[in-house]
Amino acid sequence: MAGTAAGLASTKVWAAAPPPAPESYLSLRAVARRIAAREVSPIDLTRRMLARIAMVDPVLKSYATVMGDQAIADAEKAASEIAAGRYRGPLHGVPIGIKDLCYTKGVRTMGGLAVRRDFVPSEDATVVTRLRTAGAVVLGKTNLSEGAAAGYNPAMDVPLNPWNHDRWPGMSSSGSGVALAAGLCFGAVGTDTGGSIRNPSSANGVVGLKPTYGRVSRFGVMPMAPSLDHVGPMAREVADVAILFDAMAGRDPADPTSLDAPPAEAVKALGGGVRGLRIGVDRAYALVHTDAGQARAIEAALKVLERQGAVITPVRMPDLSDLVPTWAAICGAEIAAAHAATYPSRAAEYGPYLREFLETGASVTPQELAAARRRRAQLTAQMDALLDTVDAMAGPAGGDPAWPITHALQTGPLPAYHRAWGAAQPRSAEFTMPMDLAGAPAICLPCGVSADGLPYSIQFTGRRLSEALLCRVAFAYEQATDWHNRHPQVQA
Repeated sequence: MAGTAAGLASTKVWAAAPPPAPESYLSLRAVARRIAAREVSPIDLTRRMLARIAMVDPVLKSYATVMGDQAIADAEKAASEIAAGRYRGPLHGVPIGIKDLCYTKGVRTMGGLAVRRDFVPSEDATVVTRLRTAGAVVLGKTNLSEGAAAGYNPAMDVPLNPWNHDRWPGMSSSGSGVALAAGLCFGAVGTDTGGSIRNPSSANGVVGLKPTYGRVSRFGVMPMAPSLDHVGPMAREVADVAILFDAMAGRDPADPTSLDAPPAEAVKALGGGVRGLRIGVDRAYALVHTDAGQARAIEAALKVLERQGAVITPVRMPDLSDLVPTWAAICGAEIAAAHAATYPSRAAEYGPYLREFLETGASVTPQELAAARRRRAQLTAQMDALLDTVDAMAGPAGGDPAWPITHALQTGPLPAYHRAWGAAQPRSAEFTMPMDLAGAPAICLPCGVSADGLPYSIQFTGRRLSEALLCRVAFAYEQATDWHNRHPQVQA
């Protein structure tokens, strides 16, 4: 296990650190081209990535389990296939990380839960199967919060934001976000129930795509709230996310909620540009009572798109005054059901945050749940109507700038965490939960930097099944700017 000691080893990024290793910060697409051209061997690349993890991750704690032997075996297989002319595509031989919520055959899958510390699945999650079929090399399982909620179990590791160890690493896909930002993988899997792809992506300055609900199979992924859970890709650049998404998406008979939709083909859409596309923005929703620097960064990003021919179009978000109670009732009831086999019977093995969340969820009455589901249906219809008027909607991503946090706060009780979160980012949920409730796709990517050196992000939300179009918009913005080339200084 990578990094078994809990606690903060050092609270600041190393000021005098050398520049990051260039190879570790290559885009997935760039390293794929080198592999395809046989300029780099998947075996050598995997060994170097494992060595970097061994050097860096005892501090950052992005990985829960490093799968060194299996990664080398997979890399050897990829190298042999490529040498024989059997190149599978841009993921072949590329080292990635898998969130430890996703089953991996023969490798423990803990879900951030002490109660699942010894669980070893007998099969891979569908998303893992598809990425391996595409030739990806799995370096290991990335850390996450307990049960994919916001707080961590005190017995488990808490990833550190590589930009500043005193700042929030994001929510449950934090290990994936940290590993990408620190150059410890070239792509990763995340999940998003209330913002857990977009929060860690924005907090760590990487790209995250929350797909349409059902676009990526949830089979073999530990549930948090099945009607809200989304599985999606995270990477350092938009094209990398598109590559991962194309491999992950598709109907899965093992998941009855998965969609029978045409292939995503997000990579093919990347070069289409934004000329004539309508980019919606509700400035009162997106830019008022948010971080002033972030608001300026988003305005600047809209100007970049406008110069490329996009039409910036005013829109109005639905009333979100009851957003959090609606989400909390549905998620709370569903997570309580998901943990019924071990909670409350093994309550002592749960951390204080998740214990309180489960207790609250178990107290949701059938009448309250039915009312929340009715409100969700109304909000979904309102979001659908709004998104039908534009090609994409722009706004904050919810996790940036990363706010000050302590280890004690992240492993402590729910009220203290939420008080601190509410004081630091009172509107964070407004930028992520509507998309989860409505099942609408959203992508976030870097768009600036704060005065104290932390990443800013912009989020684009679209109609159902519009992931390719969202990648196209995000790629056009990314290629016109340089924010994706900034990386934290990580000692290695």
